[in-house]
Parts: sequence; C-alpha cells; structure tokens
Amino acid sequence: MNESLGKKIILGIVGEIGSGKDAAAQYFHDRYSAQIFRFSTPMRDCIKRLHLPETRENLQIFSRITRDAFGQDLYSKAIALEAAEATAPMIVAEGIRRPADIAEFAKLPSFHLVAIVADEKKRFERIKMRNENASDASKTWKQFQKEAAAETEVTIREIAAKSELTIENNGALEDLHRKLDEMIATCSARN
Repeated sequence: MNESLGKKIILGIVGEIGSGKDAAAQYFHDRYSAQIFRFSTPMRDCIKRLHLPETRENLQIFSRITRDAFGQDLYSKAIALEAAEATAPMIVAEGIRRPADIAEFAKLPSFHLVAIVADEKKRFERIKMRNENASDASKTWKQFQKEAAAETEVTIREIAAKSELTIENNGALEDLHRKLDEMIATCSARN
C-alpha cells in the first residue's frame, strides 16, 4: 500500500475518446497501486465471449441494449460495489459517460470526479496510434467525428462540466503525470 495516500481515494475518470483516461488510470496503477475498474470491461468480456468483433460501435450498441434492458445504472452499480469492497489504497473507475455512471460512486466516501480533456485533433491522433479497437488505426477523421457524436459519447461533456477537478492533456506524457500527482495531493488534502 502506498502510505503517502492515507485514506483510500476513489477517482471517477470522465473524458472523451482519446483524451487520456487509460494513460491516467495506468499511471495511477503504476505510481499509487490503484485498482482500476473500467466500465467497458464487462462489455468487452461479453463481446469476446459472443465472438463478435471488438469494435467501438459494438461496444456502444451493447452498452445501449444492456442499459435499456437492465437500467441506466447497471454498470455503475456493479463497479461501485466492487470498488467499495476493494482494498487498494486508490480505486479508479475509468470510462464514465452518463449521469447514471456516477450515481452510485457519489455515495462512496472519498469519491472525486475527474475530467481529462484534450483537443479533438490530439484525441484523433491518439486513438489511431493506440489501435485499441478493431480498425482504430485505419479510422478516418469523419469516422472519428461520427463515433464521438454517438449516443454513448454525447453526455461526456455534460458530466465533465460537473467534475471536481479537470486535467488538460494536450502535452507530453510527463506533463500529464505531473498534473495527476498534483491532483492526488489535492484529493488527499480534501479527504
């Protein structure tokens, strides 16, 4: 356990496609021994199990269908329960996109909603480079803009506007890391 943290910190990370959510979560894991819970993990698990292509479009469809069938807070409830039981000094819930995604987390002590923001062109470059989903590397600017306008993405800015802290991520990875360390110091002081 990272003793410098003191009380457990629970972070909810919201950001548009390619803003740096994964990079932030990975840094928290590496630097602060954070346990990461991604909203997309249960969806990816099901899509793989069904032998469907792991595309952003399929994830968006799967998310919409399961939330419509079982409640908009389906993933929030599941992940918040796991996060509350986790023993890591820091918990990171990555991939928040809707108001229902934070409803359960907001009830937890030491929860902080953090927005990671980046310019649209920078985000497009990042998703092409990381190639996380099938066809990301060959994605066109027009396809990127279409995906960013999907139902599952449109509320991200609304949620980000309500965040406690905002991290601008248009620079080098080292800049992001420095800003994240400063943010952790702020969160620790508020706990």
